[in-house]
Order: sequence, then structure tokens, then C-alpha cells
Amino acid sequence: MARVCQVTGKKPMVGNSVSHSNIKTKRRFLPNLQTKRFFYAEEGRWITLKVSGEAIRTINKNGLEATVKALRAKGEKI
Repeated sequence: MARVCQVTGKKPMVGNSVSHSNIKTKRRFLPNLQTKRFFYAEEGRWITLKVSGEAIRTINKNGLEATVKALRAKGEKI
């Protein structure tokens, strides 16, 4: 599975690693992804999502039900 957040869509970014002598080499900045289980009370079951730290805060703020509804509207299979 790709390193993409299921809720926010965050992906790895590309940038430069800069040495002390100012030599630049390519590197990747990876998102803070966590595999997290949430209990979805509407269906009475556990849901496993691959989410970033920001997405966990979003789910806490908006609620799991609203987040799952938005994901299903986007076409994600949960």
C-alpha cells in the first residue's frame, strides 16, 4: 500500500538534503502515517485506517461518522 493518508491525501514530498558544504542531494519527506483502528458505532465494528497525525486530530474534531461518510463519498472502500 502506498504511503498516502486515507483522510487528508498527504503524500511524500521531494526536497533537498543540504550538507555543511552546501551540496544538495535529493531526499523524501515522508508523512507521519499511523495504522489506526477506530470503533465505528454505526455498524458496530472496527475500522482500520492508514492516517496521518493531522487526520487523527481531524477525526477527533469532526467525528468518525462524518469522516467515514466523506471517504465513502470520495469512493474509498471502508
